[in-house]
Amino acid sequence: MKTNKKKIINDPVFGFISIQSEFIYDLIEHPFLQRLRRIKQLGLSSIVFPGVNHTRFEHAIGAVHLMGLAISSLKMKDVDISDEEAEAVTAAILLHDIGHGPFSHALEHSLVEGISHETISLLMMEELNRQFDGQLAMAICIFKDEYPKKFLHQLVASQLDMDRLDYLRRDSFFSGVTEGTVGSDRIIKMLNVRNDGLVVEYKGIYSIEKFLISRRLMYWQVYLHKAVLSAEHMLVKVLRRAKELVMSGVDVFATPALHVFLQHEITMDCFAKQTFAEQQSLLELFVELDDSDLILAMKQWRHHDDNILSYLAGAVINRKLFRVKIQNSPFSTKAISELETEVMNRWGIAEDELHYFLIRDSITNYAYIQGSDKINILMKNGDVKEINDASDVNLSSLLQTVSKYFVCYPKELDIK
Repeated sequence: MKTNKKKIINDPVFGFISIQSEFIYDLIEHPFLQRLRRIKQLGLSSIVFPGVNHTRFEHAIGAVHLMGLAISSLKMKDVDISDEEAEAVTAAILLHDIGHGPFSHALEHSLVEGISHETISLLMMEELNRQFDGQLAMAICIFKDEYPKKFLHQLVASQLDMDRLDYLRRDSFFSGVTEGTVGSDRIIKMLNVRNDGLVVEYKGIYSIEKFLISRRLMYWQVYLHKAVLSAEHMLVKVLRRAKELVMSGVDVFATPALHVFLQHEITMDCFAKQTFAEQQSLLELFVELDDSDLILAMKQWRHHDDNILSYLAGAVINRKLFRVKIQNSPFSTKAISELETEVMNRWGIAEDELHYFLIRDSITNYAYIQGSDKINILMKNGDVKEINDASDVNLSSLLQTVSKYFVCYPKELDIK
């Protein structure tokens, strides 16, 4: 009996989403995609915004929906997109975030050394292409920006792609931060193609201005919220301490897959090995990891004999977050030195362990970067102008990269 693979998904953000392609449905049903149900879209942001429990899976489905709308809109304007290309670009957006590890961006460079989630996404897409007998070849070309029609790649990865249009609206919806709401429908209806590049018809310029402002506000209010920064940097420190202990021979609880990543310094070369542990490739082990591995581990680490690991794991699990001081300019050497002395004296730790209790870093926020990847506006006279030149609003503040600097330390220290 043949299974009906044309499905309807009820999404809280966009309503009913129709999956018309049997191949896309098969990809959705694959364990690589189903794993995304167990990875939160916004890492530990729910520690501040209780409603932010949506997953990478929901985001992928939402991006597929928007891609379908974009393809339909462009076809109505006589943009040449074949059925094969439409399915390939839809597969590319479905799989664009498949390489995320536990808690998404929070642990991007903690489990693996200097390997982005995009790189791992590509490794997983290539493995899927092998399993599906080459059906993802065109999707991979589009994802890598090697396909002749460059505008298809822009729909997947650019400063105005279906990824951003979904996550801004979805994250705004679940966080309750209404400033992040974007007019995705209006923007998509205004999309067109000129000289093999995506453009937005002039009638949609105000929606683009709102999109850029919303993106900037979402970063300050949600993605870079100071309590989220504290929680996610503490999570990185928890993992670093566990890895330090495991690599020095100390017994630390972990699921089998997580233990491999704690036991080794994982680089890109490691993924090239055919087997890594118990006849499994490293990619297969990575796919076994999700948020639950870390949550289960931290629940156990709270009771570990190592005071640093137990304290940090318990603090993350029970939301006992470090206090955050944040400012527009770098902290002076004197101020940092005083904080270091205070932490060591009052917490009784050695200098080489100081970084676990005094976290220093910087954050940057930008809404739009001028350069080769532009948001172009199709003017009424047929000219194409970059958004900054086409807008009658001064967007200079949105073009600037704003940096801020912060330190985190245990609240128990009560440092003034």
